[in-house]
Amino acid sequence: MLHRPRRLRKNPIVREMVAETKLSKDMFVYPYFVVPGKNVVHPIDAMPGVSHFSTDTLLKDIEKGLSLGVNKIMLFGVGDEKSADAKSAYDTNSLVPVAVRELKKQFGDDLYIVTDVCVCSYTNHGHCGIMHNDYIQNDLSVELIAKMALNHSEAGADMLAPSDMMDGRVAAIREKLDGNGFENVAVMSHATKFASAYYGPFREAADCAPSKGDRKAYQMDFRNPNEAVREALLDEAEGADVLMVKPGLAYLDVIAKLKQNTKLPIAVYNVSGEYSMIKAAAEKGWIDEQKVVMETMYAFARAGASIITTYHIRDIVENKWI
Repeated sequence: MLHRPRRLRKNPIVREMVAETKLSKDMFVYPYFVVPGKNVVHPIDAMPGVSHFSTDTLLKDIEKGLSLGVNKIMLFGVGDEKSADAKSAYDTNSLVPVAVRELKKQFGDDLYIVTDVCVCSYTNHGHCGIMHNDYIQNDLSVELIAKMALNHSEAGADMLAPSDMMDGRVAAIREKLDGNGFENVAVMSHATKFASAYYGPFREAADCAPSKGDRKAYQMDFRNPNEAVREALLDEAEGADVLMVKPGLAYLDVIAKLKQNTKLPIAVYNVSGEYSMIKAAAEKGWIDEQKVVMETMYAFARAGASIITTYHIRDIVENKWI
């Protein structure tokens, strides 16, 4: 007998009815970069459509986003004081906690705030921890990261996203939060963050490129999918609520493999290099931006991600692509 699967592709109505993968606004998180000053909206050259915001302009832009249904954000601080001990990372008056307090004051629970927890933008060498003899000291760095997590929680963050890739940091964060009355603050671990070339534009945006060496001694080797799953499951055992894979597009196999090994929600970070490549090719007229962006988003969801952090979300909602 001849099988005719094309019957279920006959027109848009039936294709939508039988679609196995769906997208909604609820899946997306929008990253923001907050900087010192007032009335600052500074476009980031390497990331067309993305800007640095001071806290006052951040409030206005997020208000616009909320009107479009974008109610989940991830905050990165840029421009705080840098030092070898990254002490500004846990200063209550540093950029991120100040912005979180203002955002919660204005928007309350209408806005869900995720904060990046990493010290690379606060060290004078650009690495994600305390350096001694040209090596990142794991346990000292974990203590610092836990203090930073508590600082953000005290300001009102709903979820923390540790991105440093130090061993044991999820357990340390969970213990620090639970011991200080923040047991309801969630942790979305960058569980498998790879040492990737796709981060290039972000490092300009966040002013966090290492001044010496690279991050291969603590970020994941992109050749190792089994190790990636092991890293993620260790974070789950330490108390993570969500497991993130970063970058996304080159690691769909890792998302799918992790999906088969955990019952936790899986997030993906559609990183700056992935975003900027699409923007650059679209600007040249070489690709259809809408079609490529949406194909990419569906690929993340199809692989198993239920949370997508992406710089594309404003284009998606403003242009009603979903």
